[in-house]
Amino acid sequence: MRDVELKEKSLGERDKKHLWHPLTQHKTSPEMLAIKKAKGCILTDDKGNEYIDGISSWYTSVYGHCNDYLTKKVAAQMQQLDQVVFSGFTHEPAVKLSEALIKILPQGQQKLFFNDNGSTATEIGIKMALQYHHNLGNDRKVMLAFEEGFHGDTFGAMSVSGLSVYNGAFQDHFIRVERIPVPTGENNQEVLSFLKELIKKQTIAGFIYEPLIQGAAAMKFHDAQGLNEILKICRKNEIILVADEVMTGFGKTGSYFASDYIDEKPDVVCMSKALTAGLLPMGLTSCSQKVYDAFYSDDIAKGLFHGHTYTANPLACAAALAGVELLVSEKIQSNIKNITEANLEFANKLESHPKVKNARSKGVILAFELNVKMERYGNLRNKLFRFFMDNGVFLRPLGNTIYIVPPYVISEKELQKLYSVMEEVLEVF
Repeated sequence: MRDVELKEKSLGERDKKHLWHPLTQHKTSPEMLAIKKAKGCILTDDKGNEYIDGISSWYTSVYGHCNDYLTKKVAAQMQQLDQVVFSGFTHEPAVKLSEALIKILPQGQQKLFFNDNGSTATEIGIKMALQYHHNLGNDRKVMLAFEEGFHGDTFGAMSVSGLSVYNGAFQDHFIRVERIPVPTGENNQEVLSFLKELIKKQTIAGFIYEPLIQGAAAMKFHDAQGLNEILKICRKNEIILVADEVMTGFGKTGSYFASDYIDEKPDVVCMSKALTAGLLPMGLTSCSQKVYDAFYSDDIAKGLFHGHTYTANPLACAAALAGVELLVSEKIQSNIKNITEANLEFANKLESHPKVKNARSKGVILAFELNVKMERYGNLRNKLFRFFMDNGVFLRPLGNTIYIVPPYVISEKELQKLYSVMEEVLEVF
């Protein structure tokens, strides 16, 4: 009888009984939309409606959903080795992935520490910076971060994040953090002067930053030269540079990593999201030999004692390795180039529209503000989201910021549909 009752209810209705969704105030949220399948750039709900995934499902499925190359690689690995503890053991998928990643990571990266997701990737990056100085006997307990940065939901990651709507209930428990504005090209000297004063007064261990684009801050771009000058000053003062490439990594800015556009390279790189192409959860934190050497000791207490049950899961490693193989392929690189050029053309077109403010693009990322006053999480955002879904496009506005981060396999027709729906929204709102 119970099974019959369940079948009569929609997935959305059944969802309400037990499930608690992320970043959701359930009292004011509508019923969750049930997605039944996905292929390429298309999501299909339980009623057969199709939606173009314009944000690669939170920047993960960059080679398209259920990519045949990826699924075959993971399926083959499932028949060989599914899971084994990574403390005291190793395996081929992890070793091969490390070799492939070192080839494309920013210059100077030498060691990889596996973890579970973007938050834990940055958490470990923060730990590396703080413990690096602790192991060397330096009294440095403060992290430096940008205003409006976002680095995840675990406690260290929340501490260095600047979006209080996520963090308000926990601020009394945070590590010590100093913040600086992002360099815009116009305020670079002021930011550098402020930074120099902070360095004089504080014992800063590390600087964590989203290179060039702050994702959760509504795709806020900043100046590459200004960032480079900040990194130079930090390096001169022995501050560990922690690049959070969780969102920007693996081709989204047009290069393998956003740090490729900056002369001063990071000491630590945090990765997740597109790392496994949306197939399986995994994070990675890489570091330079210099950072690793501060932990390499006869003193066991100087080791990095952090671990997860599914660290370096062989299936996730197989997915990530297949993803890297696709990323460096001529086909995907050509696709990224084409999307980059199309985005630039569309951004230029938008610039003259009276309802558009700050149209911008970098690689496959395109964003602009709808030129209206509203609260960041106000009703307009929900109306925009509903309009896009009603028109067969999955976009997730950040306040009044509309943006796309499409899969690299998106067709020209699908990409033009994204553009046309974004233009339509300007006439409706």
